[in-house]
Amino acid sequence: MIVKELPQEFLDAKPIIETIKQAGFEAYFVGGSVRDTLLGLPIHDVDIATSAYPREIKKIFKKTVDTGIQHGTVMVLDHGEGYEITTFRTESTYQDFRRPDHVTFVRSLEEDLKRRDLTINAFAMDETGRVIDMFDGLSDLQNKRLKAVGDAHERFHEDALRMMRTIRFASQLAFKKRHFRLLEKMRLCWKKSPLSEFTSNGSSC
Repeated sequence: MIVKELPQEFLDAKPIIETIKQAGFEAYFVGGSVRDTLLGLPIHDVDIATSAYPREIKKIFKKTVDTGIQHGTVMVLDHGEGYEITTFRTESTYQDFRRPDHVTFVRSLEEDLKRRDLTINAFAMDETGRVIDMFDGLSDLQNKRLKAVGDAHERFHEDALRMMRTIRFASQLAFKKRHFRLLEKMRLCWKKSPLSEFTSNGSSC
C-alpha cells in the first residue's frame, strides 16, 4: 500500500530519512503517526526508526541530543524541529512489567517491529509513502480488529501498560464483540501485573 498524500509532518521530516539513507542505512516512519495517517486522523509527533546505531546517527547529523540513548533514541535538531531517531532493537526480560532489562541494537526492521504490541501499531512507512505491513495490520485496521504481534500473553507481560492502551484503542475503534478474545487474554495478564494491585485498592485515574 502507498499513501499518496503524505501529511505535512512527514514531508517536513522527509529530509531526515533521506540523509540517513544517503549514509547507507535504512530509515522509516513508525508508530502511531503511521497508524493515524491510515485512519485519516491528524498526527502530531513523527517517530523514525533506523538501522543506524546511535553513534552513527550522531556522526551523520551536526545537532543531536541524547534523549534516550541507552534505548537507542537520539533527537536530531533540524530547522527548529526535533525528530526522535531510534535504532532498530530487540528487548529481553521485563522483570518490572514495564521496562526491558536488556536492549540489543539490530540492523533488521522485522526484528524491531516484532516487539511492538499490536499489529495496528507495527507499521513502517518509507519517505515515499510505501507502507510496510509484516503482520497483516492493514487487514486488522480495516476490520477494526485488535490483535497482538506474536503471543498476546508475552506482549502484555512485557509491559502492563499495554493493556490500558489496548482498551483505549478498543474504545476509539469501536470494535465489535467478536474481537473480545484479546481482552480475555489481557484479563489473565492483569491479575499478574502490579497494576492489578493499584486498581484493587479502589484507586482510579
